[in-house]
Amino acid sequence: MTEPAAWPEADRHWLLEAIGLSRQCPQSPTAYSVGAVLVAADGRVLSTGYSRESGPEDHAEEAALAKLGLPGAAAAAAAAAGGAAAVAGGAQELATATLYSSLEPCAVRASRPVPCADLIIASGIGRVVIAWIEPPVLAPGGGASRLHAAGVEVIEMPELAAAAREVNAHLLAC
Repeated sequence: MTEPAAWPEADRHWLLEAIGLSRQCPQSPTAYSVGAVLVAADGRVLSTGYSRESGPEDHAEEAALAKLGLPGAAAAAAAAAGGAAAVAGGAQELATATLYSSLEPCAVRASRPVPCADLIIASGIGRVVIAWIEPPVLAPGGGASRLHAAGVEVIEMPELAAAAREVNAHLLAC
């Protein structure tokens, strides 16, 4: 397990990786380009994802969770049942994992029935590190608050927000 004193540098490293993934997103005039990296407590990458990776409505966190066999429908069912979704042998691993996302996970979703914040809660992931709080340009934000209220540790690294905003400059130039 990574020593707590090492987390800030590890957090910076993995969040920069997530921002790098956001650069792979096909640009959209109606959606942010976001990258996500899910890392186990021992430093292994469990999964990655980026917006529009497999389809035009995919969100980064959703794509990363789907690669673990945790598609939105399974996560939503688990959330509705009030419990964490079971991933074969991975529930404890997810509880101690950290999800790095270049943008605050969404709390409101127009293209799917379950927002990313709820998918993360349902997965049982215990910690989320973000670069940038979602500005109220496309949706009202609020994912970090929802995660925190559900007992998920949320850390914002605003020193990396400019890099995440740069990828989304086309949406912010108003």
